[in-house]
Amino acid sequence: MLRRLEEIEKKYLHIEEILSQPDISPTEIHRYSKQRSEIIEIVETYREYKQTLEEIEKNRTLLADPELGELAKEELGELLQRRSILQEQLRELMLPKDPNDSKNVFLEIRAGTGGEEAALFASDLFRMYSRFAERTGWRVEVMNINETEIGGIKEVIAAIEGSSVYGKLKYESGVHRVQRIPSTEAGGRIHTSTSTVVVIPEPDEMDELDIDERDLRIDTYRASGPGGQHVNKTDSAVRVTHLPTGIVVQCQDERSQHKNRSKCMRMLRAKLFELEEEKRQSEISDLRRSHVGSGDRSEKIRTYNFPQGRITDHRIGLTLHKIEAILDGDLEEITQALNSHYKAKVMNQAPES
Repeated sequence: MLRRLEEIEKKYLHIEEILSQPDISPTEIHRYSKQRSEIIEIVETYREYKQTLEEIEKNRTLLADPELGELAKEELGELLQRRSILQEQLRELMLPKDPNDSKNVFLEIRAGTGGEEAALFASDLFRMYSRFAERTGWRVEVMNINETEIGGIKEVIAAIEGSSVYGKLKYESGVHRVQRIPSTEAGGRIHTSTSTVVVIPEPDEMDELDIDERDLRIDTYRASGPGGQHVNKTDSAVRVTHLPTGIVVQCQDERSQHKNRSKCMRMLRAKLFELEEEKRQSEISDLRRSHVGSGDRSEKIRTYNFPQGRITDHRIGLTLHKIEAILDGDLEEITQALNSHYKAKVMNQAPES
């Protein structure tokens, strides 16, 4: 591991040298700044580790000193403890990383079983993620939404932009289940409904993903449903079909056909990128696969039980009794617990270096 750390530090110094050049292009600044941000935490921790090793050796030479021996002994104990902490941090930092963690995402929520109650639950989930994004400093842009007459959502697709969005939300994909008494239930019976959440990383400019226009069928039509009278006056809604894969994306949220088409192309790039990622993950090791997560959309991952006021994540056995706060966007404890769980799983499987 130490040899690899030395190589990373050399790479960091090389990047710093390139970025300091006066004739560097904006494209190169973007590329090398991204590379620098990916390794700076490793380099800083490694430098602190090396400094700690030097201080340990200095203190060991002072142990026999009649005046400074006791102080050196005390400091040595603290330094040895610090060395162990830094070793563990470096081991964690050197684990294989998901290259998509820093990416923005498309969040897709669809009502599942349960009719109108499922649509209302989908609306609750979208509000939860929107409020979490607001707390985290992210930006949410609705790409397409299909609402019901009483405030539910049959389907919503939103782009979320910010720092490490996919890294925080990637374990949210799956089936979310709610148990509660619907407002339309006269007998007071508890109903169970579901909604499906999908989190897809949005490819950035550095990702090689070319789409041949000849592979696309683009249809325009008049938008329908709630959203204002203007949506029904022109053929502003756009549906794009990628013929080789059969992937279909559509958008009717904007008045402009051009804007709707632009949003469709963003979503299509993400879908195709996800398809490539699925192929790649099927070829990688079990260790890497456990790190990036399965993302199985058919898996029941979490239950929201209103009568008991609790939320349970079934993958890690976490139960929290603050359902209202979580549905208001207080998701940090859950997202941190999921990331810690899967990170620990990978660390336990990783060979010692």
